[in-house]
Amino acid sequence: MSTVQSQGSDTAVGRGAVRPLAGLYSGNARAVISRGLMATKSSNWLVMLSGFFEPVLFLLSMGIGLGALVGTVTGPDGSPISYAAYIAPALLATSAMNGAVYDSTWNVFFKMNFAKLYQGMLYTSLGPLDVALGEIFLALLRGLLYATGFTAVMGLMGLVTTPWALLMIPVSVVIAFGFASFGMAITSFMKTFQQMDWINFVMLPMFLFSATFYPLSVYPEPIQWLIQAMPLWHGVELLRQLSVGAVGLGMLGHLAYYLVMIVLGLVLTTARLRKLFLR
Repeated sequence: MSTVQSQGSDTAVGRGAVRPLAGLYSGNARAVISRGLMATKSSNWLVMLSGFFEPVLFLLSMGIGLGALVGTVTGPDGSPISYAAYIAPALLATSAMNGAVYDSTWNVFFKMNFAKLYQGMLYTSLGPLDVALGEIFLALLRGLLYATGFTAVMGLMGLVTTPWALLMIPVSVVIAFGFASFGMAITSFMKTFQQMDWINFVMLPMFLFSATFYPLSVYPEPIQWLIQAMPLWHGVELLRQLSVGAVGLGMLGHLAYYLVMIVLGLVLTTARLRKLFLR
C-alpha cells in the first residue's frame, strides 16, 4: 500500500516538474499567431506594406542625394565606403525597430484596452506567456519580411559586398525581438493615448542620434555615452559591421544587450498580463 502511494506521489511530482509554467503557458501560442495572421490578411496588410517603403525612401533620398555631396566615409573596418553603404545597415536596424515597436505597442494597446482581446483569450486555456509569445512572434515575422526586402534592395543597389551581409537578416530579427518584447512590456502599463505618445517621443531621438547618419565620434563624449546606452545603437553597430564583414568578438556584447532586453521583456509582459487579467 505504501509502495503504491509512494509511486503515485512520485508521478504527481513528475507531472509538476514537467509543467513548471502551469497557469502561465499552455503551449498554444500558435492560436494567437493564427488569429493575428488572419487579421493582417483581412485589414492590416497595407499598413505592413507601407512600413517597408519608409527606410527605402530614406536610403534613396539620403544615400543617393546627400551621398553625392558627402562622398566616401570611413567604414567599421577602417576602409572607405560610400555614404549609402554607411547608412543602409542603420536604416535596416531602424526598420526592424519600427516594425516591432508598432506591432508590440499601438497594436497591443488597442487589443488590450479597447478590443479587450487578451481578456477573452485568457478566459480560455491560454496563459499570459502564450499571448506574449504569439504577439511577439507576429512582430518578428514583420521584422523578418522588412529585413529580407530591404536587404534585397541593398543588393540591387550594389551595397552588399560580402557574404557576411546575409547575416543581417537573422540579426535584424534579434533586434526586432528585443524591441518587441520590451515594447509590449511597456505598453502593458499604458492606459491613455497621451501616455502612448511618449513612445514616439523616445523613438525619434533614438533614430536620429544612434549613429544612424553620422559617426559616433562627431558627438561630445557625454552624448556618446548616452547614445551607447540606447538599444538602437547596438543594432546599428551590429548590422554595420556585418555589412562589410568586420566580424569580431565585440559583436557578442551587442547581442548580449538584446538578449537581456528579450528576457526582461518576456518576464515583465507575462507578469503584467497575469496581474491585469488573472486576478
